[in-house]
Amino acid sequence: MSTLGERAANEIKRRKTFAIISHPDAGKTTLTEKLLLYGGAIQLAGAVKAKRGRASAVSDWMEMERERGISITSSVLQFPYHGLQMNLLDTPGHADFSEDTYRTLHAADGAVMLLDCAKGVEAQTKKLFRVCKQRKMPIFSFVNKMDRPGREPFDLIGEVEHVLGIGVYPVTWPIYRGATFRGVYHRQKREVHLFDAKKAGSSAASGSEVADMIVTGLDDPNLKAELDEQGYSQLREEAELLDMAGDAFDQERFIAGDVSPMFFGSAINNFGLQAFLDTFCELMPAPLPRIIVGGKTPTIAPDDETFSAFVFKIQANMNKSHRDRVAFMRVCSGRFERGMKVHVVRTHKDIRLANPTSFMAQERTIVEEGYAGDVMGVYDPGIFEIGDTLTSGPEFSFEEIPSFSPEHFVRAVMADPMRRKQLKTGLDQLAQEGTIQLYRPVEGLAGDMILGAVGRLQLEVVKYRLKAEYDVDVRLEPLSVEFARWVSRTDGQPVDMRAFDRERVGTPCLDVRGRAVVLFAGDWQFNSATRTFTGINYAETAQGQTATKQA
Repeated sequence: MSTLGERAANEIKRRKTFAIISHPDAGKTTLTEKLLLYGGAIQLAGAVKAKRGRASAVSDWMEMERERGISITSSVLQFPYHGLQMNLLDTPGHADFSEDTYRTLHAADGAVMLLDCAKGVEAQTKKLFRVCKQRKMPIFSFVNKMDRPGREPFDLIGEVEHVLGIGVYPVTWPIYRGATFRGVYHRQKREVHLFDAKKAGSSAASGSEVADMIVTGLDDPNLKAELDEQGYSQLREEAELLDMAGDAFDQERFIAGDVSPMFFGSAINNFGLQAFLDTFCELMPAPLPRIIVGGKTPTIAPDDETFSAFVFKIQANMNKSHRDRVAFMRVCSGRFERGMKVHVVRTHKDIRLANPTSFMAQERTIVEEGYAGDVMGVYDPGIFEIGDTLTSGPEFSFEEIPSFSPEHFVRAVMADPMRRKQLKTGLDQLAQEGTIQLYRPVEGLAGDMILGAVGRLQLEVVKYRLKAEYDVDVRLEPLSVEFARWVSRTDGQPVDMRAFDRERVGTPCLDVRGRAVVLFAGDWQFNSATRTFTGINYAETAQGQTATKQA
């Protein structure tokens, strides 16, 4: 395949598309804001505090997010930094929204794993790290909250290596005067970054502006006075120990996701962010080839002249006054031009992308052109689904983004039966977004629509948004369902879905894309189904499943 010109190649090299992953309360939204601050995208950072009247985080646009002080949806934030185009995909930190995070990671070329210096590797961190590892993504580690009491840096390195099974290379190292975090030592540049002593001694420092710092070297005679004798000796000893014990940084192992460069800092008051961001820009790879199915080659290169992209997120009602619906797509190859006509592979139809937009939370800017690595939103009249492949050339598809079996199942009961149409519209749109999973009764069988969610907070969001966006009050009644399995026959023939109902070995349904799924009350019912019916596959994810036909 032919490739784009030199200008396009340079544009692609400028793109850095990444996500931030963490356990809740590790400081992810704060770190996101501070990266925007250092990139010049905002002039003053507003700290995220769970109090009324706080300044809202730039990346949290939904009212419920502002009320709770947590990130519920994934935000797309684009900003320039030192001549680069940074595409930051800010993901939900809460475990109940891990499926949204998983979809977003499909659109990223790398990830920043944020750790709390006192808590280390937490449950949600492990789960999201496994997703990154499966995709062989480059992973940066940033140990946050170093201005507070925490664990020894060597202990944290050991835990990451042991628990997550990845090598760690400390790029920066924390510097202390007594118990006060005073700066970081950049091992590769052999630079000492000292922060303002007054701000370093106060955990209440606002961090609303770029941190003042002094850059010097290990041999600077003034360094001993800044750190006192003990702090200076500790820095020299630990620097020597790291050099003696550690191997040189291996770029190839990093790109393969086998070793993680680690940084230390405090996002709340901006300590260590400059060193992290500058080194991140040096190490983070530009967009790489993407695996495809059904093409002439197994991958498509970012500089291929064929435009291609995939939809990884759909968000309805971002603008209440317009009731709009936006599909977020990640460009994988070629050059995008505003108004160009593209082919939607799933529907085999063409569509013109008239007003694509880039985002800074709720602020939108019309995009005239784009290249591999860029993320943009396009108006969706209801034709896109998560995972859709768009191309300007021959048909092929990118890897499918799977749906996972929910852990909570409920029935939505309306307070006002006259709002049935609005309820159906709202549930359809929220399910297409991936906010929840929606299951309908198989044709010919009576039953209610059933909602499935990974976490309970997802159900709260659904209830909140149905009221706020569709003016529908609902009561969510729990069901005695433990898990779902997507079903298909091994011989390729249609599954007799009504048979599950006749034999009372599960609740047969169709998901929002028309794929056959059976809900089970427990292992006992699932085991009964496998004994009763032969030649049927039971999948924990909907990856690779197609819309069913009634037997």
